[in-house]
This record gives sequence, structure tokens and C-alpha cells, in this order.
Amino acid sequence: MKLPRILTGLAAALATSLFIGLATPAAVAQNNNAPAAAPAAAAPAAPAAAPAAPAAPPSCSATVLEKCTGNSGDTAWMLTSVALVLMMTIPGLGLFYGGMVSKKNVGDTVMTSFAITCLVTVLYFFVTYSLAFTSGSAFIGGFSRVFLQGIHYDLASGANNPNSLAPTIPETVYMMFQMTFAIITPALIAGSFAERMKFSAMLWFIGLWAIFVYAPVAHWVWGPDGFMSAANVDSKGNFQGAFQVLDFAGGTVVHIDAGVAGLVSCLLLGKRKEPGPGHNMVLTYIGAALLWVGWFGFNAGSAVTAGLQAGMAMTVTQIATAVASLTWMFVEWAHRGKPTVIGICSGAVAGLVAITPASGFVGPIGALVIGIACGVGCYWGATGLKHMFGYDDALDAFGVHAVGGIIGALLTGVFAVNEFSGHSGLLEGDVGQFINQFKGVGTVIVYDAIVTFIILKIVDVAVGLRVSEEVERDGLDLALHGEVVH
Repeated sequence: MKLPRILTGLAAALATSLFIGLATPAAVAQNNNAPAAAPAAAAPAAPAAAPAAPAAPPSCSATVLEKCTGNSGDTAWMLTSVALVLMMTIPGLGLFYGGMVSKKNVGDTVMTSFAITCLVTVLYFFVTYSLAFTSGSAFIGGFSRVFLQGIHYDLASGANNPNSLAPTIPETVYMMFQMTFAIITPALIAGSFAERMKFSAMLWFIGLWAIFVYAPVAHWVWGPDGFMSAANVDSKGNFQGAFQVLDFAGGTVVHIDAGVAGLVSCLLLGKRKEPGPGHNMVLTYIGAALLWVGWFGFNAGSAVTAGLQAGMAMTVTQIATAVASLTWMFVEWAHRGKPTVIGICSGAVAGLVAITPASGFVGPIGALVIGIACGVGCYWGATGLKHMFGYDDALDAFGVHAVGGIIGALLTGVFAVNEFSGHSGLLEGDVGQFINQFKGVGTVIVYDAIVTFIILKIVDVAVGLRVSEEVERDGLDLALHGEVVH
């Protein structure tokens, strides 16, 4: 039989291996104990020179953008900022909005923030990042980063090819940072149409809006060759666009953009049938607190470095937010006789919104004035303006974000300090920059309103925008999601 032969062969092989294994150390030991040979008379040859170490990649900078190494400090700060800004949407905005709707709609409200986060992430990976933050034309970016192709780094050498808009950090980190902005912007719109839009319609609307509104506007204001972008300069630093708009962290791109879209949405949808008070002010308080903390990544992170400008952006953000909170509280107290939790939280968000475009350009005094102005202006936007025109901006996305964004964008053109930012405002004699801020605000409002209207009309024809009266009466949670909050 073959089996005994196989076993015999294995045994022989094992025995041979053991013999070699035991004999080898003995032979080595015997050789080591042998007397040393007599030294040779001739001098030994000189050792060969060691091969030269490969040159380290150069440091990345505005002029060195290929096969270079980034700054670890900047990268660490920007990784932190990514997490902070993502926290603003989930859970910050979800809880902030969730506490202000009726109990029967809280599930739909928080799920909207979560679903938008997922949807926009996928769209951003597909195409939105490329359209917004690569070179193409003055109106829209190119396709060089579709599916994030072309992002390069070499782990062995530490070299990478950063985006020219953020030369000291890996492009993956810059892409992720800008993705969090693209996520929260359409999520803010949902505050206007809360408690009455179909979930399916919301997904279609937000997806189309992210591509056809957010991406172009982001490119105009922040893209490397956008027609309003401060980054659109030649090798000598000369501006190459139509007119330069100062928007450090998203007054036009994020807040005016979202607020105007929210106004168009609530106008087309119409008023809620049975609007009621918010069901849980503590959720709103927690959400506002998370937004405030996360906003440091939003504003100070927009410096894209861990340096002087990030420090000032963080400082003025804190000042403006605190001042706006107190201003809203005192105005509400005088107007309605009592200060409220929802009021002071709304004031904080208003301050965060208004300081956003100005945070990298103004100093503490400018932040103080901006805080007072938006505390008064956004309170009026959420109360008097809304009642004057009779629209149902459910959670005041327009009253806080559009009004606050407009105030902040215009006052950036007043209080910009050359010493802090390299740009001067009206108080330092630059009337042109103040005019540019008006032009930028107006351009974004007109484009946003028109394209948002078209998208909503298309979605309405395709799937319908609004839930039925029965669903609205019973609550979106049960009808659309099969869940309720007990």
C-alpha cells in the first residue's frame, strides 16, 4: 500500500532534518573554537563608501504642490476641525431642530439631518468636491477629482500633492473638511420645511440642490478660479476674478445659500396645518451647545493652518456668539416680558452665523458690533419679518441663517482689518470692498432663489413635495417611518 511508504518517507525526512539541526551547531561551535588565522601582511582595503541617502521631499507651500511633505501641526488641527464640524450636523443640528418640532415629527426631523449627511457624503465623493474645489471655469470647477481620482500621496516618503487651496495639509484632509460644510448647508434648509415635506421629496431636492446650487456657489467664492474667489490670483498676487468677496467660513456659501433656499421651500410648500410649540427645549439646548463648540472647527478651521489667523478666528467667534446671545435675550425679554431657553439658544446660533464670514478678517471690536447687530436683526427676522409677510419658516432657517449671513457678510466689508487678514474694510478706507460684499450677497440670493425654485418644481411634478393632510395630522414619524417617540 502507498500509505506505509509515505509514512516511511516522512520519518526518514524528519530524522534527516533532526540530524542536520543537531550537527550544525556543533560544527559552528567547533569552528568558533579553532585558533585564529595569522593576520595578512598586506593592509586591508578601505571600506566602500556608503550610498548617499535619498533626498527628503521638500515642504509643501503655495509654490511647491507636487511630491512634497505637509505640516503635521496644520494636519492635526484640520483633522480635529473635520470632527468638530461633522458634530455640528450629527448630532448638533439634529437635536437643535428636533427639540423645536412637535413630538409626532421629531423622528423625521432628526432622520433628515442623518440622511442628508449620508446622501451628501456620497454625492461629494462622486462629483461635488471636484465641481467646487478644482480649476475649471469662473462658474464651475472641473472633473479632475470625480470619484476622488487623482488624489496622490506616497506613504513611504511622506510626499503628497495637496490642493492649491490648502498647501500644507493632505488633500484628503482638505476634501473631508470641505465635505462637512457641504453636509451642514443643505441640512440647515430643512428647518424651513420641517413637519410637512415628504421624505422622498426631501432626498431628491437636497441631492439636486447640493450639485446645482451648493457646488457652483462654493466654487464662485472659494474655488481656485471662481469669479468672486479671493484665491483667484496670479503668480504675483493680482486678483483675476470679476470682483472679490470676503467670506472666511461660509456667510454666503453656507448661510445665505441655505436660508434663501429655505424661504423658497416654505413659500412653495405653504403653511403647516397645525403648528405647535416645540416638544423639548432641552434637546434644543443640547443641540445649540454642540453647534457652538463645533463652530470653532467651522471658523478657526477655515484658516486651514494652526496659526495666527486661526487663533483670532476662534476669539472673535466666541465674542460675537456670547454678545448675540445676550442681545437676543434682552430684546426678547423687553418685547415679550420673559427670556426663554429657545431664545438665548437662537441668539447664539445667530451670532455664530453672522461672525462666520468675518471671522478671519475682523478683530474683537468688529465681533462685538456684529454680535449686537445680528442679535437684534435675527430676532426681528424670526419674529417681525416672518409675521409681516406671513410665510411659515418653521424653525427660522431664513430668519436666522439668511438674515444673519447677510448682516455678517456686509459688516465684513466694514470691519475687515488689514493687519489681521491682509484685507481692509470700509473703516480702513476701502469702499470698494464694502460694495463687493453687497454684489456678492445679491448674486448668491438671485441665483439660489431661481435654481431652488426650478428644482422644487421638478421634484413636485416627479414625486410631490408635501405630505397629505392626514399624514400631517397624524405625524410624519408614524406615517413615513413607522416609528414614534414615547
